[in-house]
Amino acid sequence: MLRLVSRQKKQIFSLSATRHLFSTTTAASSNLYSKYSFVPPQSLKPQNPSPIQSHSHSPPKKQPKPRYRPPSSLDRTGEKPLQSKLPFDFRFSYTESSPEVRPIGLREPKYSPFGPGKLDRVWTGVCAPVVDPKVGSPEDEKTVEEKRRVARERIQGEPLTNAERKALVERCQRHKTKRQVNLGRDGLTHNMLNDIHNNWKHAEAVRIKCMGVPTVDMKNVCTQLEDKTFGKIIHRHGGLLVLYRGRNYHPKKRPVIPLMLWKPHEPVYPRLIKTTIDGLSIEETKEMRKRGLAVPALTKLAKNGYYGSLVPMVRDAFLTEELVRIDCKGLQKSDYKKIGCKLRDLVPCTLVSFDKEQIVVWRGKTYKPSEDGFFLTERESFDHSSNDSDNHEVENASGEGIMGDSDYDSGDSD
Repeated sequence: MLRLVSRQKKQIFSLSATRHLFSTTTAASSNLYSKYSFVPPQSLKPQNPSPIQSHSHSPPKKQPKPRYRPPSSLDRTGEKPLQSKLPFDFRFSYTESSPEVRPIGLREPKYSPFGPGKLDRVWTGVCAPVVDPKVGSPEDEKTVEEKRRVARERIQGEPLTNAERKALVERCQRHKTKRQVNLGRDGLTHNMLNDIHNNWKHAEAVRIKCMGVPTVDMKNVCTQLEDKTFGKIIHRHGGLLVLYRGRNYHPKKRPVIPLMLWKPHEPVYPRLIKTTIDGLSIEETKEMRKRGLAVPALTKLAKNGYYGSLVPMVRDAFLTEELVRIDCKGLQKSDYKKIGCKLRDLVPCTLVSFDKEQIVVWRGKTYKPSEDGFFLTERESFDHSSNDSDNHEVENASGEGIMGDSDYDSGDSD
């Protein structure tokens, strides 16, 4: 019994000792804490409101975001339509569509690709003409052409000398700058005009690389570029062009170019391949298609390649052969159909078949070789002997004549 009492006394003594020690340490720590510690401001102190108060002052729920609406569908009440003084019809592509060819139908209603109410021109389903077809007259079209010619001459100013041209071409080479505008299967599109003017803000000339279907007719590409941008091509090597903006060009006074928000559907044109070829019966047409697919291929076209020498090759082949086959494996169907259409107009020839990714053309019964100087050389020189002294015969101190270089090699063989 005495042992149990002694044990209880020992436990009570140990508990009291630990309590006294704990109270002394807390007191000491609290004094140090109040003397040296940082007292946080009221805004940083944690607040634990009661559950009733937290429920009554709960943060508001996030409102759901409104559904996305494209810019073309927004309400434009009170906004005036954009006016552009560019003196030509707005088309999606200026090189792959011709105003002389009229479609036989449209694939969609006449929705303007510039957006509803954004342009002061009427969209006809193919283009946005500068002269309203319901009100205009042939005299108005002549006036527009005269405005375009006068504006281009005013912007270009005096022609470049050979030294200036060579300096600009050298700045546009690959080892000098990475600025480049790519012209692909759609040709010179309307929105590409804005890209060219954006490049002209930082440089006097811009490099343009042409690839794919438009390179079949490079003369048309060069003509449309100069006509729609009011610029001047100062260098050409294959599908590589250098377009100069002009002496009197001011970036702050650039023309207003409304952008197309989407690509319009192509209209419906007559069929390229007919059931019977002109002057032949059905049996003769079928036999010609079989023979055309069996003849050796004249050439094989690469995807997104340069096709500037295709038309001269077909013309030369027609001097000895009646049928010509061009291998187009790997190309999209729309691409080799466009190539066949260009061959039909440029060679000229008759389309026979597009089967098995091949273009088969027939020269016709009354074929005559074309003698027009329509096609450009692989490399074109733009030097003028009349505006620079380096092309004239210069007399040196000893009286001997020295001829300057009349051609310029850019060193870039794209």
